[in-house]
Amino acid sequence: MSDQGGAPIWRLPPRWVRRVVLAPLVVLLALVVLPVGVLLAAFVGAVMTWLLPGRLRIVRAVWMAVFYLYWDAVALVVAFALWVGSGFGWQLRAPAFQRAHYVFAARMLDVLFWQVRWTLRLRIVVEDADLGHLLEGRPVVVASRHAGPGDSFILVHALLTRFDREPRIVLKDTLQWDPAIDVLLNRLPTQFVTPRSARPAAGPGMSDLVGDLARGLDHDDALLIFPEGGNVTPRRRLGRIEALRRAGRTELAAQAEQMAHVMAPHAGGLLSALDAAPQAGVVFVAHTGLDRLVTVADIWRELPMDKEIVMKGWSVQPDEIPRTTTDQEAWLFDHWRRIDEWIADRQS
Repeated sequence: MSDQGGAPIWRLPPRWVRRVVLAPLVVLLALVVLPVGVLLAAFVGAVMTWLLPGRLRIVRAVWMAVFYLYWDAVALVVAFALWVGSGFGWQLRAPAFQRAHYVFAARMLDVLFWQVRWTLRLRIVVEDADLGHLLEGRPVVVASRHAGPGDSFILVHALLTRFDREPRIVLKDTLQWDPAIDVLLNRLPTQFVTPRSARPAAGPGMSDLVGDLARGLDHDDALLIFPEGGNVTPRRRLGRIEALRRAGRTELAAQAEQMAHVMAPHAGGLLSALDAAPQAGVVFVAHTGLDRLVTVADIWRELPMDKEIVMKGWSVQPDEIPRTTTDQEAWLFDHWRRIDEWIADRQS
């Protein structure tokens, strides 16, 4: 959930524009640049393996951009085929087609991360098995820190492949600018978050929408939420602390000041999810490795990333979750402080 003020700079176009204009445009662009892409693939393969060892920022950046264009186009073509196969959308919400979309998403993310590992030299490590300990035989709410580009992709991939879960996801609505994400996730249980300034005043609150998404979670589902609402920046972190002070939450503000690597979490969405799915356990997820990648300049400076992303989870059984709102907020902040301490230890 985003806490940024003001209207979004790039307001999302209506769905019909995204379907009729943006999605076909991506497929057409991929076809136009196909000959260039084939030559570029041969060049990149030679250059990056033995001809010109080194950082090769421009080569890596161009190759990843072209690869992602093809990746998006393939996803759109297969999604269209699934739509036709479902009776032109008639059976898209049927369990068989929902499962087909999850399997397809897992395969596409396999391909994406294979390429990321090769081109950007990025490694993803789960520190221990505790991240998946709770993910056996019960629904789960996964509450993760939000830092660096692509962490939502990483977690969704882990839930789909490592733990064989069907994730329900809370994401920023601006991700719908990507046609493949827009088409696939709007067919699956997903709540796209609109900034407060752009929401209709009479509409349901964000917490209510997250609660609706959590209803009906079963044994192989996982609801993924990022309570911080956005990547951590110094300005956002200080703004969250000041917001707690203005609301009279001085004790929570003091705790937030002590957490140097994370922002004070918004409790509303997570608590609404737990209220709607009292049978669910919780996994709190920390990760580190992309923390300093905030701006485009940061990403460019780090290419190739040559990084190791380390993830760790802490499991909480349903009967260990406090039941009053005050106790739940304190419990959430306690776990966020644990995440902050783990990050500090990893970076020391």
